[in-house]
Order: sequence, then C-alpha cells, then structure tokens
Amino acid sequence: MKYYIGIDGGGTKTQYALFDENKNLISSVFTGGSNHENLEGSFSEAADIIHEGITNLLKENGLEYKDIEHTLMGLAGIDHPYQHDAMVDELEERGYSRFSIYNDGFIVTKAGTDKKAAIGYNCGTGTCCNSIDSRGNMLQIGGFGDLSGDAGNGSWIAIRAFRLVYDEICLARHKSLITKLFTEKFGVKPERDEFLATIALLMGLKQEEYTRGLIDIFFDAANAGDEVVLESIEEMADRGADFIAAHTKLQQFDDEVVDVVLSGSIHTKLPADIYIERLMEKARAKSLKKLNFIKLTGPPVMGCINWMLEDK
Repeated sequence: MKYYIGIDGGGTKTQYALFDENKNLISSVFTGGSNHENLEGSFSEAADIIHEGITNLLKENGLEYKDIEHTLMGLAGIDHPYQHDAMVDELEERGYSRFSIYNDGFIVTKAGTDKKAAIGYNCGTGTCCNSIDSRGNMLQIGGFGDLSGDAGNGSWIAIRAFRLVYDEICLARHKSLITKLFTEKFGVKPERDEFLATIALLMGLKQEEYTRGLIDIFFDAANAGDEVVLESIEEMADRGADFIAAHTKLQQFDDEVVDVVLSGSIHTKLPADIYIERLMEKARAKSLKKLNFIKLTGPPVMGCINWMLEDK
C-alpha cells in the first residue's frame, strides 16, 4: 500500500490528511493556522506547526515519514517564489523530502472539478483566485490584501460592515439597517462612544466572535435589502468578477466552457446567494470564455490527492 499526505493550510486552521493509493482518506488531524504572514515567527513558526501536524498524523496511524510516497501542501501565504523557497528551506531543515508546496488556492481547482484546467476563487479569511490552464501554466491573482484590491473575504466584509455603521453613527452619511442590526447584536446604543468602545473587542479574546458577528449582520442586512450594504455587495462581486475574468484573458483554456470552483467560508457556509448570483453574472459578462460555476462541497484537502494521482 502506498500512502500520501495532503495539507490544506489556512489562516485559522490547517488540515493534514492521510490517503492511500486509491484516493481514500484514511484519517486527518488539525492544527492552528499555518499562514506565515499571521505568525510572529513567520516561516520558522509555520514550519513548526506543519511538522507538528505531520508528526501527529503519522503517529495516529503507526507510520513514519519514510512510508509516505509524497506530500502535497496547499498553504495560504505562499504567494511569491521567495516565500515558496523559504518554506521549502525550513521544512528541509526539519528533515522533510518528497514534498510539493503551492498556494492553497490551487488545490481548490483540483478538489472541485475533475478537469485538469480550471479556475478557483476562494474567499475565506483572505482572498485568492487561482487557475491552472490547459498547458499546465499556473496563475494566482490576488492574495495581497489591499495591495491587490482583494475584496469579499471575511476580513474585508468585517471591516466594511464596521465602516458602514461608522459612517452612519459618526459621519451621519446615511440611515441603514446594518446599524440597527449592529446595536442589537452587540448590545450598544447607536451613539458614538458606545459604538467606538466595541473596537476593543478586536484586540481581546473575543476578536473572532466579533468578526463573525460583523459578517453575519452584513449578510443579514443584504438579504433584507439594505441599499447601503447592497452597494458593497456590488463592489465585492465586481472585483471578484475582475479576478475570475482575468484568468480567461491571461491563461490558455482549450475548452469552450471553463469550470470555476468557488471555495472558502464566504462562498460555501454563509447565506451569501445574493452576492454569489451577482458575482456569476458579472464574471460571465467580463470573461472571454463561458463559465461553469461549482460550489465546493467537500474539503479542499481532497484536491491534494487528486493532484498527486492525476496522471496515475
């Protein structure tokens, strides 16, 4: 029996999956996020986290790393060749070999479709849009936050939700449902001092809970027809459509119809249909190819084993 390891490393959690040669998922373990950009110890700390996860996975299954044919990692934060090389160096120093590292957005294209050439658009903690074309060329768009104009990820939505409330309470720019939802969600009055005091939640132990709350009220307001929030929905859909369409212009796809796999919590776990419908409409209008959208239903880590055994 041949064994393979797939790793899906995100900003908040990392999954390590053991597969056999028939693509069966034998077992998996989790650690915290392995995105070096979020860690004080950068690449070294990320490599330590990955080492811990692999060690736990092997121990759970009574295996040693020498028993593994290959390991494929899709890691958030691997956006530049120098980042790839730095992570390779760290893992090799810890004794690892027979592994490949890609940005986590690429494994999405292998998890959601059986086509070798496809586009993946991921909106989770962050944003990235990746493709592998019919020649095997790989292209990543986005992933650099404000520098690349990423929109529609959890961080972007939370900040936008807060800003819309800020604009009403502190700037008197508009009246919106999202402000009412905010005050109800966090138990504050629509007054400047009480509102601004909630910023402290971002600095403490309730940061994750606060961020989730902002995302929830954003989509609640959108689904209720809040015009102020719907303007932001249009903005994030338009930017996402630009990212997707760019792949059809810059890459070489032989098929008339290109699969686009939507992944990440914003696309797969939230009541975001109003946004997704606009994203699809805009992307189809801007693209040079016909697009077939697929919402990822399984774990992205499955893309690792599909990729490793693609030609076997």
